Amino acid sequence: MVVEIITKIFFLIAVIDPLGSVPVYLEATKHLDEKHKKKVAIRASFVAFFILLFFIVIGQIILEGMEVTLDAFQISGGVILFLFALTMIFGVGKPESEKDLIKDYKHVTIFPVAIPSIASPGAIMAVVLLTDNQIYNIQQQATTTVLVLVVIIITMLILLAANLVQKRIGEYGITVISKIMGLILAAYAVQSILSGLKDFFVVLK
Repeated sequence: MVVEIITKIFFLIAVIDPLGSVPVYLEATKHLDEKHKKKVAIRASFVAFFILLFFIVIGQIILEGMEVTLDAFQISGGVILFLFALTMIFGVGKPESEKDLIKDYKHVTIFPVAIPSIASPGAIMAVVLLTDNQIYNIQQQATTTVLVLVVIIITMLILLAANLVQKRIGEYGITVISKIMGLILAAYAVQSILSGLKDFFVVLK
């Protein structure tokens, strides 16, 4: 149980990538004073959590309504996560790509800090995969939801200390860490695809 929780926390940290949000947050709030910067960090974090919570609750209902099988969801979800991981590994990097999204520096809490920087498409797909009704019981799903909140709080604390983090690690260091997170995410994505294919061919037999 403890090992499973630790594994999920590391996976959620990899897919949410708190450090990767630091340069985006600093760029988005560069025209704000310290008081408003803190407000953006706190509000964006909780907006991101509620976005992820929405998909934890509603995502499964949508999939069941569409009669998507577990195998199909594991394979498609794995493919999407894998492609997302590739952009983290081989792309320009999360900080650079998301800083380019900033057009209005007066309204940055929801976009791009909350989404897509914290609650990214990969994070949304990941939480839906980790709370699938066909694999996990209510207690496990509740535990995952709490772990998502824990990682979001960690993200918020990192954003509140963003200037210090940037000085200590540097933007290049943050980019390197984001790419390592991408590798971890890619491995999970491939495992999800393989599990879906294995179960699919077992059913065919």
